[in-house]
Amino acid sequence: MKKRWLAMGLSILTAGSLLSGCGNAEGTAVVPTETPELEGYELLWSDEFDGDKLNEEIWTREERDPGWTNNELQEYTNSEENSYVKDGCLVLKAIKTDKDGKDYYTSGKVNSQNKADFTYGKVVARAKAPAGQGLWPAIWMMPKDESFYGQWPKCGEIDIMEVLGNDLETGYCTIHYGEPHAEQQGTFKFDAENLANEFHDYSVEWEPGEMRFYIDENLVLTCNDWFTAVEGEDDKPYPAPFNQPFFVQMNLAVGGNWPGDPDETTDFENAEFVIDYVRVYQKSEYDTNVSKPVADFRAADETGNFIINGDFAEAEDLSDDENWKFMLFEGGEGAAEIKDNSIVITTEKEGSVDYSVQLVQPDLPMIKGKKYRVSFDAYADENRDIIVCVSAPTAGWVRYLEDTVVPITTEKQTFTFDFDMTMKDDNNGRLEFNLGNKGSTATVYISNVRVEEVSE
Repeated sequence: MKKRWLAMGLSILTAGSLLSGCGNAEGTAVVPTETPELEGYELLWSDEFDGDKLNEEIWTREERDPGWTNNELQEYTNSEENSYVKDGCLVLKAIKTDKDGKDYYTSGKVNSQNKADFTYGKVVARAKAPAGQGLWPAIWMMPKDESFYGQWPKCGEIDIMEVLGNDLETGYCTIHYGEPHAEQQGTFKFDAENLANEFHDYSVEWEPGEMRFYIDENLVLTCNDWFTAVEGEDDKPYPAPFNQPFFVQMNLAVGGNWPGDPDETTDFENAEFVIDYVRVYQKSEYDTNVSKPVADFRAADETGNFIINGDFAEAEDLSDDENWKFMLFEGGEGAAEIKDNSIVITTEKEGSVDYSVQLVQPDLPMIKGKKYRVSFDAYADENRDIIVCVSAPTAGWVRYLEDTVVPITTEKQTFTFDFDMTMKDDNNGRLEFNLGNKGSTATVYISNVRVEEVSE
């Protein structure tokens, strides 16, 4: 069945929106340009921010108290100090003040809920992210009626753009959905020297059975397999929850669970999230007769092992996203090397969290109702602990094998852990070895790693 999903009452929104202009990094206005046509699409609505104030026929300044979500610090206000149009751009500005003798933060958030909702289309935005610890700009979408399938994450969320001000090398595109909470995320690596000084293009092509995310026209993430359900009940018919009207919103958060709090290095004089334009296009028709893809679960090797290069016979690249990957976070310092059919992990600084020094292998097929066994050999230069688990990066980081402390000695030992897969099928299970924050920097040697299916 094909349907046309045009939002109602939007004809006024495109009036006077055929020109685009925005100040450059020095604040000098650029020459206005026509809003481009896109082959295969019609312009549903756009805001080029070429006026002298916020277009309230499209946007609402959203007001929220500090801590409303994600333990963020800012108060979102309706003040023009926090959200205003200038030089052809929308500026969302975070401001640091003082309240009751403590640091206090205000910032800007705008949304198009109940004014420019739509179902399916292509959203294109051009924006410049601010630099600074604790700053968290986002362009994202939520459903007009969040209660239709249930509160977050059951309702669904589409994140077109997120950047952390303390990591100007990475842009994120994400969808959230389901119960239990699941997500799919793509990342794009920027040139760290220009992200806070230049504009970049962010877009999503949202169709009934697929979403495609782009940063600077680079395909970052393709999603076509999602679900939503109330706990204990069957999944809602696919493609729920992404088959209902959504709206666009933009904000500059301060602090929160993901970026952490600002510090003395954060420059609030320049804490500005600058958006050149937002454009929403739509095809004349969309085929809504779509089916959820059938999952293709990778088979184990001839020995029954789901781990690739579990014998460490190949000295593979440990920095890419293929097979084994070694990572450092939150103050961890160290290195990993494959040699003599084992991986040697050296730690210089253990960091502040268990995953500060981490070895992982992703993309493990985990099927509900199956029983699995994790086994490996390990020893260390000195007695110390590590943590092993099987996690779910795209399913809310739940644990299929719980975080398990493993005492490693100077003698090689074999460790074996069994677990039952009781949750939804997942093609993205991840084996983790976590060596951070355990009171030791002793070198660890791991070999003969296996994840296999076992019978009762």
